[in-house]
Amino acid sequence: MDLKLNNKLALVSGSTAGIGYAIAESLAREGAHVIVNGRSKASVETALAKLRETSNTTLYGFAGDLSTAQAANEVARAYPEVEILVNNLGSYEPSPFEDISDDDWRRLFEVNVLSGVRLSRLFLPAMKQRNWGRIIFISSESGIQIPAEMIHYGVTKTALLGVARGLAEAVAGTGITVNSVLPGPTKSRGVGDFIETLSKKEGKSFDVFEKEFFEKIRPTSLIKRFALPEEVASLVTYIASPLSSATTGAPLRVDGGVVKSVF
Repeated sequence: MDLKLNNKLALVSGSTAGIGYAIAESLAREGAHVIVNGRSKASVETALAKLRETSNTTLYGFAGDLSTAQAANEVARAYPEVEILVNNLGSYEPSPFEDISDDDWRRLFEVNVLSGVRLSRLFLPAMKQRNWGRIIFISSESGIQIPAEMIHYGVTKTALLGVARGLAEAVAGTGITVNSVLPGPTKSRGVGDFIETLSKKEGKSFDVFEKEFFEKIRPTSLIKRFALPEEVASLVTYIASPLSSATTGAPLRVDGGVVKSVF
């Protein structure tokens, strides 16, 4: 299927590894020009080198912390014609509720929520001028089923659902769509490292730990395994394409069936 993404300019925040990298790779394979973002120049250059092995489209790099207003303004000045914005940048940290300080709450909101709000605000005017654009927020099933072990993370992901729906309402009747994507437990780099550490600490193989995780921690999963970043990227790439023009204002789940709901 031709997703008609040739020569579209896409920015994927936090795209040097994990889900973000998989999204950047998938978009590039479909012919989109992709801006890869990471906090350090070294991580961006490494990701670009890998991407050039699998695609021959034009690739750009932007090294900067897009959870800050300064970096957001810089990338908007450097690439004002972004047509597809994937707000993937995010952070998580397991912590008991009573140990989460005000600063921890603020920091997670800056990274998980305000980064996407700022970038969307910066790129929306040009999208309106073209009467075409795609804004995608990478939320999480944790935004629907708040995890007790990281309530602040879940709340930020719930906030993204509201931002995405509200922004979709604000651009109703245009060629711009806004959606949120809700991955479930996914074997991204951070999660994979975290799980590997836990499994080794408990003296278990990854396979055994994964089996027990879905028996005890996420028993509602229907696939009974961690999703791969590439499986999330496939949905995001379609939503970024012109073919998805009738899908907007929607929370789209790629959660392996963890959310036990028909809606």
